[in-house]
This record gives sequence, structure tokens and C-alpha cells, in this order.
Amino acid sequence: MNPAAVDSDYSFLERLLHRLALHYRPIAEMSVDLDQMTVRADPAKVVSQRHVFVSGLARAGTTVLMRRFHATGQYRSLTYRDMPFVLAPNLWRRLSRISRRDIERAERAHGDNLLVDADSPESLDEVFWRIFAGDEYLEIDRLKPHEPGAELLEKYVRYVNAILSANDPRIDRYLAKNNNNILRLAAIHRTFPNALLLIPFRDPLQHAHSLLRQHLRFLELQAQHEFVLSYMTWLGHHEFGRDHRPFQFEGAVPAPYPPATLDYWLHLWCETYAWLERSKPEPALFVCYEDLCMRAETWRRLAELAAISGPHEAGEPFQLSNRPLDANFDRGLGDRAAAIYVRLVAQARTQLN
Repeated sequence: MNPAAVDSDYSFLERLLHRLALHYRPIAEMSVDLDQMTVRADPAKVVSQRHVFVSGLARAGTTVLMRRFHATGQYRSLTYRDMPFVLAPNLWRRLSRISRRDIERAERAHGDNLLVDADSPESLDEVFWRIFAGDEYLEIDRLKPHEPGAELLEKYVRYVNAILSANDPRIDRYLAKNNNNILRLAAIHRTFPNALLLIPFRDPLQHAHSLLRQHLRFLELQAQHEFVLSYMTWLGHHEFGRDHRPFQFEGAVPAPYPPATLDYWLHLWCETYAWLERSKPEPALFVCYEDLCMRAETWRRLAELAAISGPHEAGEPFQLSNRPLDANFDRGLGDRAAAIYVRLVAQARTQLN
């Protein structure tokens, strides 16, 4: 299915399959159990691998960073080819071969010049957390920090093992871009102690403007196409649009601004990255998007830390936005964001030395 498509581009059967696979918990849970029966690889072997988890506030450059890692050919990620049965990657790959069809490469729905096709990696494993632990962190109007239990984390290890098993057996490292993982970074670190945890961030005013643009864009798109709203909700994407649910951290004050304002997103930026400063596991690395664009050694050092062998320069270039910025925002809020940004840049550069 075309990831840039809207509801009118999906047949009745395609919509039904998405609803069955992503919406109905009993079917989703059964698909996991059936898929696990086909996996022969030992899940214990994946725990110590140098996986990569990319997680930050949406529009921080998380997608292009993930795609640079994926372009090295040394990682397995969920892709649009795994949709809609993302919880059963082995079974679905076997079944979908019968009627396998590729999709034309097209710009994704965000309108940000990123082209996607069936084999493009995407943030899809949040379905696992929503199905098995949604009531632990996902509320009707917010997302809160998540501390998964040991049993669920063991299930997640088996799920990652299944994703790896569905691909080239020579590829034994998992690559995930999931912005909601900032809510459970400590648990991911304990589960995969050798994984590289990356937290991209971006100039706060540029970042807030980008989030506001996407929010307004998806409000309009989802008002016109109901399936787009359902699709994003099933995938656990609440970053913007009609089903926007902000991160709500311990002790944080809800934004005193409406989501249609720049100040709302600037406030969310401050709350998110201030909380990550306080709470991230020590090995997790902040990654400055401006440095990725302007300092070539930033990506080279990340590739080195990830233990990427051979060439690692494939994939889209890191590019700065040249969009004009609205100067109408709360100056006190802007000063707070600027101070956090300066600290994050300093920490990011120190960690990568």
C-alpha cells in the first residue's frame, strides 16, 4: 500500500486488513503468537547486539537519521512492506509473496520531500507497545512515561528477534525509529545494553515551526480523509493532527497555549528536552541536527560508534531548513528554549568526542 496514499486510494479489502491487523487486539495478539511459532532463531542472541534506536521529538531529523543508518545495509527495520501485519513479519512476508506488488516511490504525506516506497524503513513498532501495554502509557489526551514490566520486555526481545528472522540471516542488528520510545528509553537500555540510543534535537524555533506546520497540515488532511486519522492512531502516531496527544512528564505544566500557536510547540519542545536532560539513561546520546548538517565529523563519529563496517555515506544528505520564521512568540519561552538548546549542543559534542 502506498504510504503517501489517502483513504480513496485503498480498496475495501486493504482497509479491512489494516483494521483487522492494527485495530483489533485479539487478532493482533494472535498474529504475534502464530508468527513466533515460525521463528527458529534464539532470541537470547539478539540482546547483546549493537542495535540502533532513534527517538526524539517529531521533526527533529529522526527519519533522515534512521534512513542514513538503514542505507548502510547493516540493519533490519520494519518497512512499509511489513504493513499491515507488522506484528507478524515472518508470516506476512510468506503470505504477501503470493500477491506481492511494489508501490511507486512517492513523497510521504508530510510534504517534506522525503520519498518512500515499499522498502522504506518506518516507525512501525509502536504498534507492539500500543497493543500490549497501551493502557500503561497511552491516555485519551496525553502520553506519559512508560516503565514496561519484565515479561513485556521479554516479549519485545522475541518480537525484535522475529523482525530480524524475517530478513537476510546475515543481518543481525535492529534499527528502530520510534519517537514514543523517549518514554521508555531506560527500559530499552536495560533490555539491550549494547544498543546505541540516539536522541536527535533541532534548533527550537525551527523545530516548533515545523511541528506547527505539520499539525495544521494533518488537521486538514484528516478532516478530508478519515482513514488517515485511523491509520495514524493505529500506529500510535499522536505527534500532531486531530488525534494529537502530547507527552506529559512528571511535574510538567500542561501547555497554556492552544495547539494552533507557535508557543504551544515551543513549550512542548522545552518540556520534552528538559525532561530528557534529567531522565535519559547515561549512555544515550543527544544528536544535534544542525551539527549533522554542518559538521561532517558528527555523522562519521556516529557511524564509528555504531560499529558500521565499510562505506557509510549512502542515503539522503542532512539539510538545513531555509523556511522563514514567524517572530511572534513568547520571548521568555524562547529564552528558555535557547538555554536548553545551548546545553544540549555542548553535551552532544562532548559525548561524540
